[in-house]
Amino acid sequence: MTRRAGGLAAALSISVLLTACQQESPPINNAPLPSVAAGPYLCDLIPADAVHLMTGVQDPLVKGDFDPTTTEEWGSGSCFIYSPIGNQPKVLDVTLSPAGSKGEVEDQIRTGATRLPDIVPGGVGFYFQGRSPGSARAAAMLVRGYDRLIIELERGVEGRDNAADVVALMRLIAPKLITTATPAPTKKG
Repeated sequence: MTRRAGGLAAALSISVLLTACQQESPPINNAPLPSVAAGPYLCDLIPADAVHLMTGVQDPLVKGDFDPTTTEEWGSGSCFIYSPIGNQPKVLDVTLSPAGSKGEVEDQIRTGATRLPDIVPGGVGFYFQGRSPGSARAAAMLVRGYDRLIIELERGVEGRDNAADVVALMRLIAPKLITTATPAPTKKG
């Protein structure tokens, strides 16, 4: 191979590499989350299709479960969803606990969170988008009596409306989780 041919081959290789690096990533799926919960489900309650849209993770690793009737007074449980790729970073977690208070919701709204729309009778809540520019994180919390449902999107799809996604997921799962748990007028003990 002549020196000129070798230089031409090197230039062509660099051009091919640059073209490959400049190719755009696949388009972002901005479809809204489904308005009706349908299977398959993660942790027996969270629609897998909604999680895929929110996180971009196709076959997540899942840990946890829910028992909305754990005690006479409230339900509890959690669902942790991880990416199966790399070091398995958590992408989403959903927690139901007996630690809710309307005061906490009002404090968060006073400090900048947005009030959730009405989702369940007697429930109040808030949501917010991650504070740093370009953040693909969002969270929502809904309280009814002492029941508190929290959705934390740790790693959403960049370019999607992550705050709208956590609100939509709350609409899908809160009626099943919070309304089946008995609201407690007062805590015992």
